[in-house]
This record gives sequence, C-alpha cells and structure tokens, in this order.
Amino acid sequence: MTPPRPLSVAVFCSAATDIESKYSEQTACLGRWIGQQGWRLVYGGACLGLMECVASAAKEAGATIVGVVPDKLIERGIVSHLLDETIHVHSLGQRKEAMLRESDVFVALPGGLGTLDEVFHVLGESSIGYHSKPVVLYNIDGCWDSTLALLHDLRQRGLLRHDLTGRLLIAHSWEELLETLLPLQLDRQPTRMTI
Repeated sequence: MTPPRPLSVAVFCSAATDIESKYSEQTACLGRWIGQQGWRLVYGGACLGLMECVASAAKEAGATIVGVVPDKLIERGIVSHLLDETIHVHSLGQRKEAMLRESDVFVALPGGLGTLDEVFHVLGESSIGYHSKPVVLYNIDGCWDSTLALLHDLRQRGLLRHDLTGRLLIAHSWEELLETLLPLQLDRQPTRMTI
C-alpha cells in the first residue's frame, strides 16, 4: 500500500520588501513548519518579500517547493532559484487556477492586491461548488481585521449569499494556525471556525 501523498499547502503573501519584520518572522515559522511536516509548498514563485521568505524557510526544513510562475516574473528576472518544480503560466488568472489545482489548503499571510485577489478567487470558486478546499487567513497583528469586517458587513447587508463557515478559517495566533492545519494532514477536513 502506497503512503498518502504529502499535503500541498498554497501560501498567498506579499512580494513587497519594505515591510515590518514581524511579518517575515511569522512567515519563516510557517515555512519551516511546512517543511518539518514533510509537506509540499505551492506559491507564486517570486524571489521577493514574504514569498522568498516562506520558500527559503520551507526548503531548509525539507519541503518540496513548487512555484507557479507567470511570464511577467520571468521577463522581470524575479523567479526564485529555490524551486524544485516550476509550473509556467501566462497570466495571473492561470496562476490562480494552477495553484487551486495543485493545493489542498490555502494560507493567506499579509499581502496586497495579489493576495486579496487569490483569496477571493479561491473563495468564489468554493462558493459555487467547484471545490471544498479551505482558506486560512493568518491574521498576524490584525492584518486581516478590515477584510473580515468587510465580509461581516456584506453578510449583515444580505449581499454575501454563501455561508463561509468551513471555507474561510481564521487564525489569530500561531497556536490557532497549527490547530487549524494539523487535522488536514490526516483527513483533509478543516477545523470549523467562523468569521
């Protein structure tokens, strides 16, 4: 009997380089932990900011690193040299689809427009039944508070038709993040948390 394949964790995060050290410290912790679990990291493949931070820490701890790399990153010469596997795509839309296909769970670290776009893409696809893979917002220092407030407001106004329970999981601390991710290795079922 063959062992189950390693869990594939997609990490969405910033490629910005001028950010507070607390974000990179927690990002490195996540990368190391993914590697220590023997899991597979799937991410956007850039050599900048939190993207390179999570890949470097995960690689040092033994994770397989999968970069989903759009043409623009190649043209700009900002593809990470840490990749064990490279999936070339033409656009950000194709990158989101490839990351969705390659991953079992999605963890959103602090990020900007690209990260928000990725999170809402995965949630949108889930809301109409294309998949049931969870998204975990790692709310480091309250970085996702305003996003959560927006979603709550939309829900209160009746504009958010689908319940996000089980689809969107919130981790406000490192301990909550581990409590959310650990059960996925065994049965691929998310811990139930609500916004």
